[in-house]
Amino acid sequence: MKNTRQDHAPAARWIVSAVFFMCGSFVGLWASRIPDIKAAAGLDESGFGMLLLVMACGAFAAFPLTGKLVDRKGAAPVTKVFTAATAGSFLLIGLTPSTPLLAPALFLGGFSFGALDVAMNGWGSEIEARLGRPLMNSFHGLFSLGAGAAAAAGGFAIEAGLSIPVHFGLWFALSVPLLARTALQRWHSEISAAGEKTRAPLFAVPKGALVFVGLIALVAALGEGAVTDWAALYQIVDLGYAGSIAPTAFTVFSVAMVIMRLSGDRIIARFGPVPVARVSGVVAFLGCLLFVSGVNIWIVWAGAFVMGLGYAVLFPIAMSRAASDPVMSKGAALAAVATLGYGAFLFGPPLLGFVGDLISLRASFLAVALLTVSLPFLAGALKVKP
Repeated sequence: MKNTRQDHAPAARWIVSAVFFMCGSFVGLWASRIPDIKAAAGLDESGFGMLLLVMACGAFAAFPLTGKLVDRKGAAPVTKVFTAATAGSFLLIGLTPSTPLLAPALFLGGFSFGALDVAMNGWGSEIEARLGRPLMNSFHGLFSLGAGAAAAAGGFAIEAGLSIPVHFGLWFALSVPLLARTALQRWHSEISAAGEKTRAPLFAVPKGALVFVGLIALVAALGEGAVTDWAALYQIVDLGYAGSIAPTAFTVFSVAMVIMRLSGDRIIARFGPVPVARVSGVVAFLGCLLFVSGVNIWIVWAGAFVMGLGYAVLFPIAMSRAASDPVMSKGAALAAVATLGYGAFLFGPPLLGFVGDLISLRASFLAVALLTVSLPFLAGALKVKP
């Protein structure tokens, strides 16, 4: 049985890589059409922020339940279910951009995406262990590659005059072959004995040093979420640039994330997660300052690129550290870090939208920069203590 499982590992690695890529494409698809969805719904920044909050609530509801499912059923089966559910929920979002169904569609999208985030990281950590080498940053690099590709394609879709339902429908059709192949992939997932005996808490709460690991994920995910949800509108509303070029900032941010994440496993193997996280925090802060300066479009895009380099490896490092936590079960630890990290990715942008409505979106990104200062001081928690 052991040899059979080992034989499945290379194929499963490519399937999980493809799932990460597709999951990132959900984000890029969404980010590229945010101004159009906001306009179709007839909302200002605060109103749209409330819709983002609905999505965040969906994800928050998913985290503790998914951690329990991963411990009881295994990461691979849960990933398969929520890969299909997430694709379907984003199709629903695209079909309801200006109807009362948009809010429940966003809740379902947040729930399924949040569940998939926990489960696919769990499956990725199993493949790391089975193959005996670090892979988490490369998985997340493909997530960023998918996000950047979908955002770039979104710019072409806008130029071509594709409606939101047609754009989202074409994307879903392209996803169907991967959904089928993922469902058929064989894999024996680890099951936690503790997961069979304990009840899922209302919230997944990190313990010990994992609290600081979760805060690293929180700050990194907030920066990524801010660029995803507000970078385009910041360029249009605060800086006065055309909507057709506004997705470019997110695209170059994603390209930088891809470059750094695909190199991250080797860099971390050489220098260790703690020094890499400290340097990454400084780089992310400098990128934020360039981005909020708004001197010209090239400086703004340069800032987005530097931010991408800085934030890139922080969330994968945090999730990898959670999966190997010596205190909590894998499902519970991943859910706990995701509660802080991915919760910030969804809850943070709505709050930034309120700041943008009261002051400006530039002030929102400045707040992100100030939080990034904490990263070098939190990085010590990434070291696993036996």
